[in-house]
Amino acid sequence: MALNYRFRDPELAALALTHRSVGKPNNERLEFLGDALLGAFVAEMLYEAHPKATEGELSRLRAQLVNGQVLAEIARGLELGDALKLGPGELKSGGFRRDSILADAFEASLAAVFLDGGLDACRQVVRELFGERIATLQRSSKDAKTRLQEWLQGRGHALPLYELIDSRGEDHAKIFDVRCTVTEPQAYSAEASGLSRRHAEQDAAEIVLATLAAQAQGS
Repeated sequence: MALNYRFRDPELAALALTHRSVGKPNNERLEFLGDALLGAFVAEMLYEAHPKATEGELSRLRAQLVNGQVLAEIARGLELGDALKLGPGELKSGGFRRDSILADAFEASLAAVFLDGGLDACRQVVRELFGERIATLQRSSKDAKTRLQEWLQGRGHALPLYELIDSRGEDHAKIFDVRCTVTEPQAYSAEASGLSRRHAEQDAAEIVLATLAAQAQGS
């Protein structure tokens, strides 16, 4: 399966799949742009799909969709890994399978569509890829940490562990990196960053909960 868009500029499409390990030019600038575009389009779709949802609910729903694991899953479905251009080191270590590299390539590809075909073309690609996911999302007034705790407790599993990995930046704009880890029903962890430790923990919990729920449905 490939991205449902025909590029007028094939070099732009190729650049979107060129990892920084190759050297310059690479897809880092495109990834930056694609991240912003994806966040805006998913927010637009959620706003339309949930007219009564609060800002907090919409933010939590978006976190379930716009995270590294989900984007990597979509990238695998599009077989972007097969087309990635990687440096020798990343190629040898299996970088084409790494979630972060796949997620970045997906976002860079969205930016390439935008630059090649305009805003509407990019919006259409996002709507095709995320429409079904948004339709099946469940709203909840409870925050992610509470829902994750209840999910685990309801199945007799141990509670999650939250760990501050790092904090960086100036005091007025510090970024917190947090890891959420569960040991049951199987060991799994997810990392997230935020302008507060609490927000980072909520985002990490959202990723873990979405992954556990998806695994439970598939089993």
